[in-house]
Amino acid sequence: MTARLFAGHRVSRFTVLDLGLFHVTAGRTIGIPGFLIETDRGARILVDTGFPAHYAVNPDLAARTDGLDDFGHLINYSGPQTIAGALAILGLAPSDIDALILTHGHIDHVGGLPLFTHCPVILTRAERADPRPAYFHTARPMEWPAADYRLIDADTTLCDGLTLIPTPGHTPGHLSISVALPQTGHIILAADAINRQTEPTECFPDAADPVTAALSAARLLNLAAESPAMIIYGHDPAQWHTLRKSPESYT
Repeated sequence: MTARLFAGHRVSRFTVLDLGLFHVTAGRTIGIPGFLIETDRGARILVDTGFPAHYAVNPDLAARTDGLDDFGHLINYSGPQTIAGALAILGLAPSDIDALILTHGHIDHVGGLPLFTHCPVILTRAERADPRPAYFHTARPMEWPAADYRLIDADTTLCDGLTLIPTPGHTPGHLSISVALPQTGHIILAADAINRQTEPTECFPDAADPVTAALSAARLLNLAAESPAMIIYGHDPAQWHTLRKSPESYT
């Protein structure tokens, strides 16, 4: 059972991983985040995996094989911004991860997925129902690798301080995350349910289903107001520079 994976654990540390910068043709430069959530019993839970590592070796592949130049381009993407490189900054390897949470199947979230087939991969049933990860526009080069997929359909608490919240709209099976820390307090990882702070007023132009996306975003905003909680948006240009990033952590 997914909800029992980390029963008896409590979230103790939260680290923002810097997985590179991407300049969007529309005129903004965004950060690509991953997140490492650690528990008091030593479990390490990764959220998202960034772009494919081979872009760091041959950046032209992003445009030539995946058509990413229609949307923008990576800025100085190199080894430390790959998911393996980002973990290495913390003295970790992909094999040290005990579970992977995927917010959704787009290219900047599933690029490193094949490195984590040794551990449970948690995502919504709706997202995994896609025959291949959504990746980018019509490009679907990646298959779902063989792994222990744990599929959820509703809010799911993995341990004390860590709850998964389905937030469809950006993709049919998008997932957001609530994290409660001993000192920092409550953080909501909106991911692309709220891509940037201005997205609700822009009517969710990047969403597959803008109407459903608006409902999901409203729910997250209400949760944040009730807690209160800090919202970490998926790719907010202004917020990215204010976040405490690896090797520093929130506790």
